[in-house]
Amino acid sequence: MEKEKLVMYGVGDVAPYRDDLSSSFVHVKDLFQEGDLTFGQLESVLSETGPLSSCTRMGCSSRPEVAGALKDAGFDVISFASNHALDYGRDAFKETLVHLRNAGLYVIGAGENEAKAREYPIIDVEGTKVAFLGYGSILPQGFWAEEARPGCNPARGITAYVPVEHDQPETPCRMYSFPHPDDLEKMLNDIREAKQKADLVVVSMHWGIHFKEGVLAGYQKYYAHFAIDAGADLILGHHAHILKPIEMYKGKAIFYSLGNFAMEEVTDMLRDVKAKGQDMKTSKSHTEMTAISDAFKTTKRSFPMDCYLTMIAKWTVKDKKIDQVGFVPAYLPEDGAPYVVKPSDPKFKEIFDYMVRITKGQNMDPDIYHIDGDWVELT
Repeated sequence: MEKEKLVMYGVGDVAPYRDDLSSSFVHVKDLFQEGDLTFGQLESVLSETGPLSSCTRMGCSSRPEVAGALKDAGFDVISFASNHALDYGRDAFKETLVHLRNAGLYVIGAGENEAKAREYPIIDVEGTKVAFLGYGSILPQGFWAEEARPGCNPARGITAYVPVEHDQPETPCRMYSFPHPDDLEKMLNDIREAKQKADLVVVSMHWGIHFKEGVLAGYQKYYAHFAIDAGADLILGHHAHILKPIEMYKGKAIFYSLGNFAMEEVTDMLRDVKAKGQDMKTSKSHTEMTAISDAFKTTKRSFPMDCYLTMIAKWTVKDKKIDQVGFVPAYLPEDGAPYVVKPSDPKFKEIFDYMVRITKGQNMDPDIYHIDGDWVELT
């Protein structure tokens, strides 16, 4: 018998690395298991083998047992279109896919070749068919899949630098970014195809400008709007390690970044024992990364402090359509185990106000956020 209303959840980056992996999800496990479907983005490779890629600035790997921990926590769909997916080479990449699939998880956004990376599941959830498609924009050289090469399903961006004064050498430039035309065409074809087969199409995007409060890249809006025009019903973004604005476009929600979720402090994720003593704020190999945000200068933890404000995207489905959409505020404490923030907790209002502020700061509509009990609904 079909349910009258389905409840589904989505979260951003997960990369647990600890002895007791189940403890990463101890506060959210019941919520996810009670839901009808839960999505997450895997940031790290699930392998303890392989050489560090020459394209990698900071390797990110976790134990193979993470796959089972994700399944036990209630996850159903995992995107592996991560900029860390090939940190330790192709064998470790393929091993990760095997662990995820063997755990009973649907894997999107990555595969043994381009055709595999573009594959997407259509999941029958109590009679409603939901397609999940995954793409990645943050791709070091060689990390995107090709016909005979494993990797991520690409949605690359192209950046243009246009001088403000074209006749004056070495003067300031304006930056613009656009979708890679080949990647965009393939994405839109995938979405149109999925829409013919499924009731709902959810698109996962690993994209954006990391650590920079509120700021969106131009290519993100192009991809998101074109995706919805092609038939996508919901966009779930991640990678930026910080919350970003949410946009309602033609009645469909675009979560530009869900932020961090079950993430350890950065230095705890590194496989190299010597590298574990590094700090992102002072390491010479990360100066370009940390220079993008002044918040690195004042943070008391590895990431800027607003990187620990997070959310759980929530959408309900009625009559095979999204009926309501919004988010449940959450927080990532120092122990790396995220928890739902109750309305009585001051952090609930802090996260709500933060979203209003950064949305307004991007000249987008801040009036879409409405507190409804223990969550924030979008209208």
